Amino acid sequence: MALCRTGPYPIFESNGLGYSHINLSTKLVLPVPLRFAGPLSNVGKRKHKGLCSSSLRRAASASSMESHKQDPNALSACSEEETDHVIRFKMSDFKVLDHVSIGLGGRADEVVFEGKVKDSGSPLYNTRVILRQLYSAQAQRRGKRAIEVLKKLVRRKLLYHSYSMQVHGYISLPASGDTDSSSFILVHGYHGSFSLRHWLQQSDWLQTLEATLALDEDSVRKVNYLHSHGLAHTELRLENVHISPIDRHIKVGILGNAADFCEDGSNSGSIENMDRRKMMIAFDMRCVGFIMAKMVMGELMDPLIFAKFKSFFTQGNDPSCLRQFMLEILGRNSPYGNAGLQMLDRNWGAGWHLLSLLLATKPSRRISCLDALRHPFLCGPRWRVVPSMDIIRWGLGCTAMRISEEYIYRQPQRSRLAHFIDLMEMLNPHPKPKNWLELLPGKWRLLYCTGKHVGLTLRQPPVRVLVGDLHLTVTRESKLKTNLSFVSDIGFSVMIGQDWPHDKAGKKGRLQVNSSFTLKAGRRLYLKQDNTSEKLSFRPSGNEEALAQKFTSKKWRKITPFKEFPSSLPAAKFASGDIDVTMNLDDPLNQNMDTVKNILQELRTQIPPEIFDLSKIVCGTYVDSRLLVLRGVNGSALLFTRSFVDRNSSS
Repeated sequence: MALCRTGPYPIFESNGLGYSHINLSTKLVLPVPLRFAGPLSNVGKRKHKGLCSSSLRRAASASSMESHKQDPNALSACSEEETDHVIRFKMSDFKVLDHVSIGLGGRADEVVFEGKVKDSGSPLYNTRVILRQLYSAQAQRRGKRAIEVLKKLVRRKLLYHSYSMQVHGYISLPASGDTDSSSFILVHGYHGSFSLRHWLQQSDWLQTLEATLALDEDSVRKVNYLHSHGLAHTELRLENVHISPIDRHIKVGILGNAADFCEDGSNSGSIENMDRRKMMIAFDMRCVGFIMAKMVMGELMDPLIFAKFKSFFTQGNDPSCLRQFMLEILGRNSPYGNAGLQMLDRNWGAGWHLLSLLLATKPSRRISCLDALRHPFLCGPRWRVVPSMDIIRWGLGCTAMRISEEYIYRQPQRSRLAHFIDLMEMLNPHPKPKNWLELLPGKWRLLYCTGKHVGLTLRQPPVRVLVGDLHLTVTRESKLKTNLSFVSDIGFSVMIGQDWPHDKAGKKGRLQVNSSFTLKAGRRLYLKQDNTSEKLSFRPSGNEEALAQKFTSKKWRKITPFKEFPSSLPAAKFASGDIDVTMNLDDPLNQNMDTVKNILQELRTQIPPEIFDLSKIVCGTYVDSRLLVLRGVNGSALLFTRSFVDRNSSS
């Protein structure tokens, strides 16, 4: 006979083999029997010690004595009115099995058994069930709450058992001689031997999961049943989710911590209850976001990496920048092959968009369950959905970022990048100055510039300089004014000698440019020069002509905010003040003035002129929580992404 409980390193064996990851290579539809090889050496340190096969024998004896000595109408655990919709069992009704599946691990105050109903008169005859023995007062409250929630859902005639662990009943045991408190055993359904955590440890978990789940439209419509009937789970974790191979549904754990949207039967339409409902749903969706992240990115199963992942949010970073953060901590050579990152990058980065909505910092901005089910990342090619304007903007930005990461700036790539930046500017969601004052402050990293690019391949520079990351830090001097402070920070390395060394570490240096700006409302004009009259007219030119044709097409006409191509668009106008340039060099570079002049000239050649001379930045044409587009006086665009890690300072 066996039981399952959490504790420091319990000793299991399965068919003579110790419990290890080897056990997880079996088929998911088969149970994995786990037997105790010996007594739990660490159980004695707990309050309820000495639990082994004799535990259920004592429980059966106590249950039998209780049935003779106690008034059947007087229930020690729950009143008759609270439990009339479930069965009150006796231990003699079950045949306890000698193994426990690994996916059914309980908490520290729970002991889990597997059994079969042997009462031939019961409708559950010969059905496998789980006996979850609850010891502490908190654990017993969870069990009674699960029964209470079931009663509410049964009254509303819901298909509760299709999407949650089926609660059959309970066993109430009085206090025995060696324990001071009574015990409460919750009897619920058995839905497979694996929790979702164990599924994810399989090499082919995704293919097996798709083959097991019922992915029909009827199932999709019923997933939101819990939230739509006034309850939140509040405890969604990988360990609490099972996939039943019988009805092919996902089963959430027992609703022992489920919370009502309406407290004390108050009016559900009141403002207080509406706010509570939104908060509860947002909490559940955040839990779903963490589950999704672990399912897609297997690296997060490592507790250390997951701790870094959670710290990203606790530090106040915007979830829309999660992709850049994951690239930093996972790198390009993950043991999982970056399959999760590639999956989230598909379909114009739709996976990152959904993840950012599930894990949004503000609960009011988190996506609801129904909206998440209609998201393009989950629908895929099977269910076609019309993307919203927000998803279109996100896809344009993700595509531009991925092209810039390739670092192959031939003419086709340059044309595509310029085209995507123009599209983003047309669909700018925050054109007003007050939006810019809210979103612009922060640290931004330069991704790409549409201006002239001068490389190192065909040149023989006087000094060899490698430029690192280019950051632009924007701070607002006062909340009552529109004055901003811009600081461009360029890290670089200088190679000593006439030839390029094998080691490119070189001597470190840093260039900083400071300037103050005033932000005003402005407009960006689209001008075209007429070759016949040599006059300027307000008509699209060059790349704008291609944009005009795109926006007048039938596909884009439904989503664009204007009927015809505009002659101008709103923009944030910047008026600069004085500029201060500072350059720091390691020894011995700062002792030779000619070398310093050559380094400065080489930096001006390689970096965009708007970064070296901030006064050449004249307007901003696109901004959101993740991306920024600034335009220079010569018309070139600078694409930035919000930064949270300074590689130069950390190196």
